[in-house]
Amino acid sequence: MELKPFISSAEIDGIVSRLAAELNSDFKGRRPILVGVLKGSFLFLSDLARKLDIEHEVDFIQTSCYGLRDIPSDEVLILRDITADIRGRDVIIVEDIVDRGHTGRALRKYFANKGAAAIKICTLLRRDGGCPDLKVDYTGATIDKGFVVGYGMDYAEKYRELDAVYELVPDQEEEPPPYSSNREKHL
Repeated sequence: MELKPFISSAEIDGIVSRLAAELNSDFKGRRPILVGVLKGSFLFLSDLARKLDIEHEVDFIQTSCYGLRDIPSDEVLILRDITADIRGRDVIIVEDIVDRGHTGRALRKYFANKGAAAIKICTLLRRDGGCPDLKVDYTGATIDKGFVVGYGMDYAEKYRELDAVYELVPDQEEEPPPYSSNREKHL
């Protein structure tokens, strides 16, 4: 597999700074809880939290929407739940990539049932046209096609540690990643 540069670390820093400025403005005087969707969002959430000037709390949730043989499913399972009490709180779901939208839709419903006052979605990347019915409140960048890795995102648990985003391009003799777009293994 070849790693084709897609978004540089400098560009990521600019994206994260812009998103932090938007959150600082929108949540001034409030104390939201940022919920990172594991595993892919951990680097993005870490950088975003450090750039926020507002008081905030951080928690994590891990989900899966894969059925047999790693084939995407519409059913979303919670593998690790948040520990914070979110009743009456503003919740910002922090995603690495919004692709099909299953994670975002399921988490909005889940957190609403837990009594969250407001639920927003902040994502580093959003697949263009992937989920028009899901309102994403804060989007870093929109991408078309391709399978991206790096900056927390993986393929078979590889490439998470990269400080930039790359498109994973198979060599001619290799099979492409199993899906044309990144898997939504987070609700």
